[in-house]
Amino acid sequence: MSEAKTKTKNFLPTALALYFAYFMLGIASSILSQYKTEFATAWGAQNLPSGVIDVSMVVSVVAAFGLGRLIAYPFAGPVSDKLGRRVSGLIGTLLYACYFFGIAFSPSFWFAYAIGVLNGIANSFLDTCVSPSLMEMFPKSASIANIFTKFSVVVAQFLLPFFIGWVAMAHMSYKTIFIICGLLMLVDAFLVLILPLPVANAVADEDGKEVEKGKHKIHFTPASISAILIGFTSSTTFMLWLNCNQELGKSYGVKNPSSLQSFYAAGAAIAVLLTAQLIRWGLKESTVLVLYPTISIITLLLSYFIQTSTMLYVASFLIGYAAAGGVLQLATSTTIEFFPKDKGLATSLCMISSSVANYAMLSLAAFITKSTGGSAPRMIILLNIVITIVGVGLALIVKKGQKKTVDKNESQAVAE
Repeated sequence: MSEAKTKTKNFLPTALALYFAYFMLGIASSILSQYKTEFATAWGAQNLPSGVIDVSMVVSVVAAFGLGRLIAYPFAGPVSDKLGRRVSGLIGTLLYACYFFGIAFSPSFWFAYAIGVLNGIANSFLDTCVSPSLMEMFPKSASIANIFTKFSVVVAQFLLPFFIGWVAMAHMSYKTIFIICGLLMLVDAFLVLILPLPVANAVADEDGKEVEKGKHKIHFTPASISAILIGFTSSTTFMLWLNCNQELGKSYGVKNPSSLQSFYAAGAAIAVLLTAQLIRWGLKESTVLVLYPTISIITLLLSYFIQTSTMLYVASFLIGYAAAGGVLQLATSTTIEFFPKDKGLATSLCMISSSVANYAMLSLAAFITKSTGGSAPRMIILLNIVITIVGVGLALIVKKGQKKTVDKNESQAVAE
C-alpha cells in the first residue's frame, strides 16, 4: 500500500467524525423551527388576535444564526489557518453542544437570541475546520470530499421528522432531542481532539514530507473574486426558492404545499451522489458551476410561466438538485483552490458571501412580499432568475481563470 493511501486510510475515522458534525449541524439549523409553539410558550409569547400564539420571537432567534455567522467568519478562517484545524473544530463542536443545551433550557427570548448567535458562531468555526480538513485529507478528490458535507446535512434534515415523531410517540419532552444532540456533540468534540488531522495548508518539501507554508501575500484575481461571489448567488437561488415555494404552491393550487419540501430534499440528496460520480468521471467543478445554475434559471422560468401544481413539484426537485445539491460546496472548494495556502480564510470568504446573501436577499424578499402582496411569490421568482443569471456569468469568469492557471502550469512544466 502506498504512503498516500496509508495516510488516507488513517484519516477515515476523522472524516467520519467531521461528517457527523455536519449531520448535527443539519439538525441544529432545522429543529428550532419544528418546535416554534413550544419555545414561544416557554419564552412567554402572547396570543395573536386570531388566537394563535405569536411565534415571531422564535423566527427572530433563527435569524440570529445568520448574525452569528457574519460576526465569526472574519475570525474563524484565520484561527483555522494560524492555530490549526483542530482548534477551529473544537470551538465549533463545543459551541454546538452549548447551543443544544442552552436553547433547550432558555428561560427567555433574549437569552435564546444570544444562544442563536452562538449557533452561527459555531457554524463558522466548524465550516473553517471541516472543508479545509477534508480537502487536505483527500487531495485527489477534494471537491468530492467537500460536497458530501451537504449530503450529511440533507440526511439529517430528512431524518429529523422521524426523530421528532419518535419523541412524541414516547411522550417525552420536546427538549429530549436537544439534550441528546448536545451529548453527541460533546462526544464528537472529544473525537476531534484525539483523532489525527492533516497539517493545515501543508505543502511538500524536498523529501516529500508535509510542512506548513511560511508567510506570503494573498493575491486576488477576477476569477478568485468571482468564485467567492458565487457563494452569494448560489445561496440566493435556493434560499429564495425555499422561502417562496409554499406561498407559490398555494397560489398554484397545491393542496399540501409543505410536500414540496420533500421533492426539494430528494433532489438535493441525489445531486450530491450523482455530482460526486460525475466529478470522478472527469467533469470539471467549474463546469458544474455553469451548468447547474443554468438548469435553475430554466426551471425558474418554467415555474413563472407554467402555473400548475405539477410544474411546482418538478421544479422543487430540480431546484433541490441544481441549486441546493452542492453548488455552494463546490464554490467553496473552487475558492480554496485559488488560495491553497489559506484554506480557512478562503472558506470564510465564500461563507461570508453566502451569509450576506441569506440576510440581504431574504430581507429584500420580505420587502417585496409586504409591498406587492399576493403577486410577491412570482416577483421573487423574477428576482431569483436575475441573481442566478449573474451567478452563471461569475462561473464563466471562474472557468476562464482556471483554464489560464492550468495553461500557465503546463507551460512551466514544459520549460522545466
